[in-house]
Amino acid sequence: MKRIAESELIINGDGSVFHLHILPKDLARTVILVGDQNRVPAVAQYFDAGSIVCDKASREFHTITGKYHGKDVTVMSTGIGTDNIDIVMNELDALVNIDFATREQKAEHTALDILRIGTCGCVRPDIPLGGFVLSEAGIGIDGLLNWYEGGTAISDKGMEKAFMKHMGWTDRLAKPYCVWSSKEILDRFPGCARGITMSAPGFYGPQGRSIRMGLTIPDFIPRLEQFEYKGARMTNIEMENSAIVGTATLLGHHAATICCAIANRFRLESIPDYKPYIEKLIVYALDSLTA
Repeated sequence: MKRIAESELIINGDGSVFHLHILPKDLARTVILVGDQNRVPAVAQYFDAGSIVCDKASREFHTITGKYHGKDVTVMSTGIGTDNIDIVMNELDALVNIDFATREQKAEHTALDILRIGTCGCVRPDIPLGGFVLSEAGIGIDGLLNWYEGGTAISDKGMEKAFMKHMGWTDRLAKPYCVWSSKEILDRFPGCARGITMSAPGFYGPQGRSIRMGLTIPDFIPRLEQFEYKGARMTNIEMENSAIVGTATLLGHHAATICCAIANRFRLESIPDYKPYIEKLIVYALDSLTA
């Protein structure tokens, strides 16, 4: 096995991985990712009494591991954006598939079950505010997956071409990549609304919002609302799903995203006080993921 150099995988003096600051023993095989640090205790409050074995924070990464109905679960905050997801996914994989003592890949691969619980803006008029949307496919317009060998192989080329043509994509923008979520995770949420989720590298321009700066694609939201591919329709926009699913697929993990709709971009509506809906989503996700 090839030894991974100290500069490529930084291990802290206490044996924890560099950014997340957790040890291999701190991580469960079922992982819930949330953006907001405050959402970590909101999830962990439902863990079995006295079951928490890890509660660590470093930068925007807060991790709590415990049991939910007797099953080991880790909940971790990622912060906002696919750049943070690049850090989180590489370090999660290293925690289970790299021997930190020898710095070599383990002979036996460990696959994680990863679910992002987040918020999103919907682009379809029929998705209600406070409703839940499961991402069966993801389109990343951030370009992250294009930096990895094999990224183009797992991207749905037909969806890529259809999306770029439909949106009037230009060479000034990063090339989109299109990935399908893990069926193993999706099958645990029967009956939930699902569709294609676009992940953006920003909250304003990359999501079609214009305050004082014009947009490269002025009619971004109307075009996005009309996009469909092989029976799957574009449903929502958020900022992490494509990177989670794309890197998980490359690394041999199972991943998907479920979001609460807190804005409807088509109807120009939003619900700033969305915490009650998130509480319901957390319980629904925990029950479905661990059933």
